[in-house]
Amino acid sequence: MHTLCLDPVMLNQWHPISAIDILTIGKNYHTTLLGEEVTYIVKETDIVLVWRSNSPKIFLPIKLEYGFVWVSLGTPPKTLFPFPEFNETDRRNVATGVFGVNVSAGRAVENFLDMGHFPYVHSGILGEEPHTEVKDYDVEVSEERDEILATSCKFYQPKAAVSSSEGMDVDYIYRVPHLNCALLYKSSAVDVKRLDVIIIFVQPMTEEWVRAHTGMCIIDDNSTDEEIRQFQQTIFAQDKPILENQYPKRLPLDSRIETPIRADKSAIAYRRWLLNKGLKYGVIASAD
Repeated sequence: MHTLCLDPVMLNQWHPISAIDILTIGKNYHTTLLGEEVTYIVKETDIVLVWRSNSPKIFLPIKLEYGFVWVSLGTPPKTLFPFPEFNETDRRNVATGVFGVNVSAGRAVENFLDMGHFPYVHSGILGEEPHTEVKDYDVEVSEERDEILATSCKFYQPKAAVSSSEGMDVDYIYRVPHLNCALLYKSSAVDVKRLDVIIIFVQPMTEEWVRAHTGMCIIDDNSTDEEIRQFQQTIFAQDKPILENQYPKRLPLDSRIETPIRADKSAIAYRRWLLNKGLKYGVIASAD
């Protein structure tokens, strides 16, 4: 029996539950969101119904955006965060898989923001020794846009993308526009003037179990969808055991419990951002 979420900060969010392109019209699907069992079905193209499994006559608010089905168990905002690159006609938008992970949503997002683990966890792909230094970068917490933006991030990567043929110094921008979602903008291996986007949209099933929905929004005319999926799935498969070995599973927001290292400025900003929002679900808000 799952503990139901009573935290309005989390309840009143849009949450991803599935990539759209993997769904079959007329088939019922089941998942868990914030401790509740939900059922969903694609009635026809662009018409999806979602309901609490024990309340089949009451449909939940849904939104079809960025290739995913989003649902709320509370009163969500009218719009989702902006992601204009998704609609650029020359980009490939590929859902690269969903991963069940025994960790909180905050831990999953924070790991996505961490460049320091690249040479050790993703050696030969996103990093390698002796290129281990995380150079200083800038972090902005915008009240107006309600998001965190980390800029001027640079890291050497042996194989930065599926289309890469050699190592390169990669420019990164990290964006956190949602409690449980992050976007990584990085140098394109094809077009030096533009950035590819890698996404992680996290579905909190419970406080300590998530489904991490991943995807790529990239400029790449040569790789197949399967090659793009395999590249990202290789990366996440390396992250999963590291994530699941973190303790505690829930993300501590109080620096007296756990202090991120100095180089991890985006993690510090993310934890403060969540704390200022009053989030209680999936986190440890206080050492008391």
